[in-house]
Amino acid sequence: MPTIGMQREPELMPVSNVSRVPLAMLKGIDAVQDILLRNTEQFARKHGANNALLWGARGMGKGSLVKAIHADIASRNGFARLILIEIAREDIESLPTLMRAIAPQQAQFIVFCDDLSFDTGEASYKSLKTILDGGLEGRPDNVLFYATSDRRHLMPRDMIENERSTAINPGEAVEEKVSLSDRFGLWLGFHNCDQDTFLTMVSAYAKHYDLPIDDDTLRARAIEWSVTRGARSGRVAIQLVRTLAGELGKRI
Repeated sequence: MPTIGMQREPELMPVSNVSRVPLAMLKGIDAVQDILLRNTEQFARKHGANNALLWGARGMGKGSLVKAIHADIASRNGFARLILIEIAREDIESLPTLMRAIAPQQAQFIVFCDDLSFDTGEASYKSLKTILDGGLEGRPDNVLFYATSDRRHLMPRDMIENERSTAINPGEAVEEKVSLSDRFGLWLGFHNCDQDTFLTMVSAYAKHYDLPIDDDTLRARAIEWSVTRGARSGRVAIQLVRTLAGELGKRI
């Protein structure tokens, strides 16, 4: 099933080669993966489902999970046609136009925004807020909105505090912005992983790409790599595997 990217102009362009990994390759996020998969399956059956906000640690597979679940469901029988549309944060204000365009279509649409957040002075969040829950038109029955963010409330803490300190009615000023995240029926948290989980990620990637490297050497390289990078995540794991593949003369 197709994946579509939204350009700055009001038109949709097909993406012929989507950058994604198989669902089975994603490790260390089993709980949130099961929840989002079940929610998306319900939606693809035209049953009740929720908009989802995937928030938390960087590099832990938030965006990869959305794309992998879409590909997994779209490849199976028993579901309605499922289309993934990726929209840039800068294009959020075009959401009402997009909704009107896809509402009459005979398909189920996941509108996906990766790395969504709003900074001081931005008002585009109001367009998203209307689509998620309110407004006369609201969200069409054949559309879900999935977003990823490093911020649970989609706005920095200093912006919340500034609104609180300068508003005539501080509670209402903050509530208008914070309530945006409340309109996502699913909040799925992604957290930094421990060493064992990181090693499992590295092993899964190495196995998927059939790297000719023994377990002890792979473990030693993985620990060294994570210490050097000062982080453990799925992104760090795949970066190591790409390096190893290059050293072994393999293309992945």
